[in-house]
Amino acid sequence: MEQKNAMNTSPRPAATAAKAEAQSSGGSSLFSVLVIILAFIVSVVVYKFVLGDGSHFQGGDNKNNPLPGDYLGIVYKGGVVVPVLMSMLLCVITFSIERMLTIGKAKGTKSIESFVRTVRQKLNANDINGALVACDQQKGSVANVVKAGLMKYNEMSRETGMATDQKVLAIQKEIEESTALELPMLEKNLVIISTLASIATLTGLLGTVFGMINAFAALAQAGSPDAVALANGISEALINTALGIGTSALAIVAYNYFTSKIDELTYSIDEAGFSIIQTFAGQHGNNANAGQPVRTV
Repeated sequence: MEQKNAMNTSPRPAATAAKAEAQSSGGSSLFSVLVIILAFIVSVVVYKFVLGDGSHFQGGDNKNNPLPGDYLGIVYKGGVVVPVLMSMLLCVITFSIERMLTIGKAKGTKSIESFVRTVRQKLNANDINGALVACDQQKGSVANVVKAGLMKYNEMSRETGMATDQKVLAIQKEIEESTALELPMLEKNLVIISTLASIATLTGLLGTVFGMINAFAALAQAGSPDAVALANGISEALINTALGIGTSALAIVAYNYFTSKIDELTYSIDEAGFSIIQTFAGQHGNNANAGQPVRTV
């Protein structure tokens, strides 16, 4: 019975972890929805009142052709797909900045490599308190996970009713639960960035198709070939392709960059957790059977 009670003394129960993760996910979803809505509103306002301003067009009317060399008027002539692509671009930029700030905060105040090296040195010297102090100074996701493992390390060091392999499993479980709490925070909104990377190009091509249809329809209604009108229509249609490809390229670069940074943090967590478990097993391996209760009949 004592052994069973000792196994249930985890300071991070699964229910608490699930509740915290659910609350975090709800806040992230609300933020994402607000960003998308605001980005679309801003894009529509810019499209109508900045790009569609009469000063960019012949005769001061946005229904006419844009002035020569006026790219704002040319972008406006891209059609109704332009504000959709602009909102996608704003979303990619906003979520990229948000991820950059979050991952930068998750790293902590110092270099991750230096922090992991310090923790390993403290563990080799059996200075658990020193390692905890290093975690408090480092802060961030990696430090939080390592600190949770070190606290469980101290708890299992004082435990006398469990075998060493059970203590090691308890420490490993604590590190895994702490990691499960930290990783969702690092991966938020990456799905949106990857989705925008896929659909931005397709949306741009859709706008190009609409533009080409309108250009050839106007040319057919004119009754005679007009090379200037056809060239203007094609250039206006290709604006959508340029916006779509540019947005998709930026989203792909941002997604791969943040994924690599998260993998780096995950590797650091695994390295530090492995050091904690190995140190505990090495220092308490000789007492593998010392804490086991004597079975009586």
